Amino acid sequence: RVCGKITLIYIDPPFSTQGAFLSRTQQKAYEDTMAGGQYIEFLRERLILLHRLLADCGSIYLHLDEKMVFEMKLIMDEIFGSSNYRNLIVRKKCNPKNYTRKAYGNIADFILFYTKTNNYVWNRPVEVLSDESAKEYQYIEPGTGRRYMKVPIHAPGIRNGATGKPWRGMLPPPGKHWQYTPKRLDEMDARGEIFWSKNENPRRKVYLDDHSGVGVQDIWMDFRDAHNQNIRITGYPTEKNPDLLRRIIGASSNPGDLVLDCFAGSGTTLAIANEMQRNWIGVDSSPEALKTILA
Repeated sequence: RVCGKITLIYIDPPFSTQGAFLSRTQQKAYEDTMAGGQYIEFLRERLILLHRLLADCGSIYLHLDEKMVFEMKLIMDEIFGSSNYRNLIVRKKCNPKNYTRKAYGNIADFILFYTKTNNYVWNRPVEVLSDESAKEYQYIEPGTGRRYMKVPIHAPGIRNGATGKPWRGMLPPPGKHWQYTPKRLDEMDARGEIFWSKNENPRRKVYLDDHSGVGVQDIWMDFRDAHNQNIRITGYPTEKNPDLLRRIIGASSNPGDLVLDCFAGSGTTLAIANEMQRNWIGVDSSPEALKTILA
């Protein structure tokens, strides 16, 4: 019933750590003992099935650490196609460590982001402009008090259409074209969106209050693991930060879509999907995980 209908899959499987994980109450959560080819085949078989379950507009996020992420990148290329690779997201998972061994502190893990096709759900996540970026909006418009910056109204490249024609008796600079048609520039000027210098050089006003934010990049610094922060958590090991899931679910699904996490663990994915009005399916083989999810 769900084959080809799942919009988003997020999985946080075992990382091949060769360890056993206990809950806060010292109950066995799961063992992470597979390594090498056995681990790769374990995940490969499941990723083949997940590819079938994913809708054509769907995305999958595979959360791993440095031990197996590069091997699984090759497997993901095989199953989902290298052309459907979108990002290797680097996440800061904890505060800096005071390492005594001869190595750099290990404070990151990784999320492989793939889609099934090139036509996928994408709600571009943005972050608020930093104070430093906001300083670029240094001009204040008389009458409205709106802060703005000045940007050119031309762009590189020669065009033979309307954007290569004169506007107000001026041609674009050599080797360039207007960013907008002369008709559109007239409309912008009528609205007061063009700044004219003393030398009659036009520039476009870009207003700070129109800025939707800066697109999120592929290094995420703000989603450290819950057990490294003074916040209330379920007690299940490897629980992920709820805000991490909010970003992923918000970016790659819409309300009413179906979200799957088949390494559900503490149930964070399911809880956030429910909060964000998505339908969801959670799967886990650990009785301790199921007890945590239902608690």
